[in-house]
This record gives sequence, structure tokens and C-alpha cells, in this order.
Amino acid sequence: MAVFSFDIESTYDTGEMNNVYDQVQKELGNRYDLKGTHAELVWLEDKKGVKIYGDTQYHLDAIIDMLRKKAATRGVSQKTFDVSQEPETTNLRKIWVVPFKNGLKQDDAKKITKHLKEKLPKIKTQIQGDSIRVMSPKKDELQKAMQSINEADFAFPVTFTNFR
Repeated sequence: MAVFSFDIESTYDTGEMNNVYDQVQKELGNRYDLKGTHAELVWLEDKKGVKIYGDTQYHLDAIIDMLRKKAATRGVSQKTFDVSQEPETTNLRKIWVVPFKNGLKQDDAKKITKHLKEKLPKIKTQIQGDSIRVMSPKKDELQKAMQSINEADFAFPVTFTNFR
């Protein structure tokens, strides 16, 4: 009997994130309320996040709002942005480091597998490093698993890959 499977990962599309960054850069140049200020957006090393500069908290909020809107239109999850760090104030400028969440932590993987075992006991799950393999002899069960995971509100982005 054939066994169908897919993987659950917590990643983002770097190409789409580049597009989001470029679109926000263009909008930063055109926004009248940010002209003449020190508001800017800069990549962190290896493009694993962004650093937002601004004169006031309003500038930081405006830029993160632009990032979120552009990400939503490009299909990037809002949960990708880790806004848990507080902005720092140095030399009358505010700096906000916003790393991107990437990779499924062990605790998060256990939450997903527990959720799936409660909702769909016939499905088999296997944690493989920073991804989870979900297996079932029925494609319908896998579709229900995807739907269940999308409906559950996890605090990290979830993507489905390797459909077999």
C-alpha cells in the first residue's frame, strides 16, 4: 500500500523576502511623512533579518507596518518577523533589530506533533531535525492535517514541503 507524506517546516522564501525589502525601500523614498528624517531599513548580516532606524517610535512603527503589508501581499507569513526585542535609543535615534524566524525548534515540533496526534490519531509523524514528516496511506488525512495546522494558531510560520 502506498504511503503519502509531506514535511512541515518553519521557513520563509528568501526570494520573496528580497522583493518585500525592495518594495519597502521604494516606498520609504516616496513617503512624505518620512522625507527629511533618518528613517531607513537595512539588512542584517546574511539577510536573516532587518534593522530599522528612525528618529521616533512612529518611524519604526511605520516601517514595520510597511514590511508587514508588503509581506502579506507577497504571501510571506506575518509570524516570520520576530518583533519581541525592544527598540534601542542611541544618539537621539531609535534602532529596532527585527530578525526573521527560521527553522523549527524542538519544542515547536513537539507542539505540532502533539496537536496532530490529538486531532488525527491515524496519521504518523516523525521529527527530522528542523522539520516534521507527516505520513498516511490516505491523501485525505494529509489534507485534513494541513487544514488543522493552518487553523491552529502557532506563534511561528509553518510551511508544507516535499509532497509525496
